[in-house]
Order: sequence, then structure tokens, then C-alpha cells
Amino acid sequence: MTSSTAGQGQGTLAEQAYRSISERLVTLRIRPGEPLNDEKIAAELGFGRTPVREALKRLEHERLIVSYPRRGTFATEVQIADLGHISEVRQELEPLAAALAAERADDSQREELSRLLTQLAQTPDAGEDLIRLDMTLHRAIYAATRNPYLEDTLVRYDNLATRIWCLFIDRLPGLAGHVHEHGPLLRAVIDRDADKASALAAGHVEGFEAAIRAVI
Repeated sequence: MTSSTAGQGQGTLAEQAYRSISERLVTLRIRPGEPLNDEKIAAELGFGRTPVREALKRLEHERLIVSYPRRGTFATEVQIADLGHISEVRQELEPLAAALAAERADDSQREELSRLLTQLAQTPDAGEDLIRLDMTLHRAIYAATRNPYLEDTLVRYDNLATRIWCLFIDRLPGLAGHVHEHGPLLRAVIDRDADKASALAAGHVEGFEAAIRAVI
């Protein structure tokens, strides 16, 4: 993700633990309100307890888990009332990120975006693989901004938005269409068309909020 979390040794283990636990929380494999035990998670992931505890601290800062004295640590509830607040942030920052990615992505990042564009065309139109790909696409664009602060902020808000999405996924008929909207966006970034990338990102966020509000 960022230079601060991509170090060697213990930092790498903490980042791996963060990614593994975060994905489970975001996709609701760890259900809202479910308790988390650092010793059990460490055993499941094959890590020591220290990197897991570091990951849990980061996840608490990102509002994916919450700890209570003498009660333990739990996955946070998905608060639908937060949808508007999350969307306000994303409506400003997602278009900015798309434009910056179009302007700043280096050759290796454009190659990765091209690979993801091909993968998107080959991915089935349903299932957890599609959700994971959606998250991967967003993170590739965020990384291409070459702004670690913007990247970290957007990962955090995309995680919160994806949890809301996963909560209603059985009632959202347009999952495949929502994810495949990234095709033109990726192409605009690859082609260095910042204005088009920005407009497509704005429309994507607006469409996401509208789809959720239609089923709540």
C-alpha cells in the first residue's frame, strides 16, 4: 500500500495480516458484530500474535473493528446511515484520484491496469471473485495517483462502501454492471485522459449510492 506499511520483516507480516483480515471484514465473511480473537486469527493465518495485533490496531483506526475494555474486539456494524457521509467524501476524492492516476501512472502501473482490464473482461458476472476484483481495480487506481495519503484515505472509504454493498448484494441486481463500469475508467486512465477518467469515476460513485438507496 504505502511505504510506511510495505517495509521488511515484521512490517511485511503486519501488512499481510491486515490485508487478510481486512478482506474478510469488508466482504462480510467476518459478520458485523462478530467477535475477533487475535490468538485464533494468528493461528488461522499462520502468523504470530504481534503482526495480527498491529493489523487489528490499524483496522480499528479504519472503523472496521471496535474494541471494548473487558469485552473484547468485534467487527463493527454496517451503518447504513453513514452512506451519505461516505459518498460525500468519495464524490470528491474518487474523481481526483482517477484524474491523477491518468496523469501520473508510470509504465509498470499502466501495464498492471491493462492486465486488470483484460481480467475484468474474463471474470464471471457474479460471485466473490467479482467483488475482490472490484476492490483490486480501485486499489490499482489509488496506487497510480502516487499520493500515499490520498491512497490510504480512499482505501479506507472504499472498504466502508464495499461493506454496505456486500450487505445488500443479494438485493442488488446490477452487481456485474457496476463492476464492469470500471472498463472505460481503466481505459481512460491508461490513455492518460484525465478529464474522462474523472467524469467516469464521479458517475461510478453516484451510481453506487443510487443503487443502494433504491433497495433500502
